[in-house]
Amino acid sequence: MTLILLTAIFALAPPGEVRAYDTPSDGGEAITIEWQLSQDDAVLDGYEIYRSEDGVNFERIGLRGPGRQYFEDVTQDGKSYVYKIAAVSKTTKIFSQPSGEAISSPQWIDRNKLNILFAIFIFGGFIMYFMYHARKGKEFFIRKIAGLQAVEDAVGRATEMGKPTLYILGLGYVEEVATIASLNILGEVAKKTAQYNTKLIVPNADPIVYVVAQEIVKESYTKIGRPDAYDPDSVFFLAREQMAYAAGITGIMTREKPATNFLIGYFAAESLVLAETGASTGAIQIAGTDALAQLPFFITACDYTLIGEELYAASAYISKQPLLLGAIKGEDWGKVVIATTLFIASIIGLLTKFPILDLFE
Repeated sequence: MTLILLTAIFALAPPGEVRAYDTPSDGGEAITIEWQLSQDDAVLDGYEIYRSEDGVNFERIGLRGPGRQYFEDVTQDGKSYVYKIAAVSKTTKIFSQPSGEAISSPQWIDRNKLNILFAIFIFGGFIMYFMYHARKGKEFFIRKIAGLQAVEDAVGRATEMGKPTLYILGLGYVEEVATIASLNILGEVAKKTAQYNTKLIVPNADPIVYVVAQEIVKESYTKIGRPDAYDPDSVFFLAREQMAYAAGITGIMTREKPATNFLIGYFAAESLVLAETGASTGAIQIAGTDALAQLPFFITACDYTLIGEELYAASAYISKQPLLLGAIKGEDWGKVVIATTLFIASIIGLLTKFPILDLFE
């Protein structure tokens, strides 16, 4: 009570030195304002921030509670600004001296993300190292993946039975990672169907994916030396609408009764319909998707399922191309470094009070 009465009698002390500067490590259009707290900070309601473009006329741009810093992120790069801070109580407001001029601008380097740059150099070094040795002819051990090892046997089974191989790319667009991975796998499967002279059926749900898939299959047949065996009608556009696409594929499964079904790409609610229909025809089914909600259906209804990164590594695994295998090996070593670093950081964080986890933000 005494402190409030004294404040009413004597004027509030203004905030101390105000400093305004370009916010570091940002993309511009932001200025940081700092000030020394008023000596009467304990009885204040807060601080008001004022800005001027000419150093004379000020307008309020923000209100700050207890604290001594404010970030303004609506400035114009290259323009000069001056700031004042007002200490505010319920009955009084008193201004500080104006700050010096501050001009915002973007920075080339975000120092808060230097750890990411450091990680890029490490992981890039791993990949370049293994790719270099792969080009020299060194063979690398890659963990066996059952679904990918079964690709050749599945296509061979279709050949022996005189039945087609059905390859389903899903509903994804061409720019999606799962679709790109599936197109890469399609190229390797097409090489095997060309080699074994097995009929290949590739229905598509997107016009652009259809065009790309058609060119990939055609190129695969040419690389094997069987351009004459390529059938342009084997790759076709079916339907864009989800359930129409699913209905069309189930009709193909029922009529053609393919011996092998590949369901690789992005799938949604139609995944179980396709997998169950394929299983009912007795086909070998190899599935893969990055849609986590659909994986349980594929695991239940398909013979083999590619999970997680197995989908992205599949094209390198099937083709056995040294450069692709070298890249996968480099990525694996990068994961070892990440896991080891996180483990050590966790131990240090548990045993000490050093904020080591802040280094990973």
